[in-house]
Amino acid sequence: MSTPRDEILVDVGHLAADLHLGDGPDPAEGAPVLLDVRWALGVSDGHRQYLAGHLPSAVYVDLETELSASPSPALGRHPLPSAASFQEAARRWGVRSGSRVVVYDAVSGTSAARAWWLLRYFGHREVRILDGGLAAWERAGLPLEVGEVTHARGDLVARPGHMPVIEADEAAELPGYGVLLDARAAERYRGEVEPVDPRAGHVPGALCAPTTDNLSDDGRFLGDDALRERFSELGVEPGAPVGVYCGSGVTAAHEVAALATLGVGAALYPGSWSQWSNDPGRPVATGARP
Repeated sequence: MSTPRDEILVDVGHLAADLHLGDGPDPAEGAPVLLDVRWALGVSDGHRQYLAGHLPSAVYVDLETELSASPSPALGRHPLPSAASFQEAARRWGVRSGSRVVVYDAVSGTSAARAWWLLRYFGHREVRILDGGLAAWERAGLPLEVGEVTHARGDLVARPGHMPVIEADEAAELPGYGVLLDARAAERYRGEVEPVDPRAGHVPGALCAPTTDNLSDDGRFLGDDALRERFSELGVEPGAPVGVYCGSGVTAAHEVAALATLGVGAALYPGSWSQWSNDPGRPVATGARP
């Protein structure tokens, strides 16, 4: 019987069994489309790393240009792409309306989750995150390919609005009647450091919930019981409205995915701290308290 977790994640064993590759670069009939979303804050060599070795048949996805619109102080560092631009990108990746998609990266899914979230936001639900990512695949002794991969053009139609979002005003109000989670590192939440955005601290009332705490030491998601305990301690209870933000709407998608493995729906604040901190009219809290 399928569980919420099964709808969000796939492990390397199941994926390896599912990858019936033919002789060409396109996946065989029925095999999932693999998307390599290697990216990290301040690091621009994801494509070079992909070329040096990636999962068989995987297509490289550029988070900066294909999973985001152009940055601006008003919208943040990674605004949501338009439906037209995302549709064009997804068709380049070879995603068809009936495709099963698996996304992965080299950082335990924290950037791949952005692709997972956007595919769902634009109406494509058959997408999962590879639990443990590239590291889990390599630990299992599974093969890699080198070089660029292209697929036959897809036909996905992007229709926005299939995942909940909140904007700045809603994020400001949410702690009064629900739970607002800050998925950044604890030191950024407390305002001790701020490497990229103009002000340090957090949205008043938000709770410190680093997305890295959703992961075990081997980079896979924690089990259901551990995640349930973690989020319960943060006040996430059945029926309570939940919103999540991070620096720019990337790693917050990973926290949305972690909640979804428990069947908990959470809204993403796309502009996140990069938008909030650029607005001088928005208050900022510092320290460990909300």
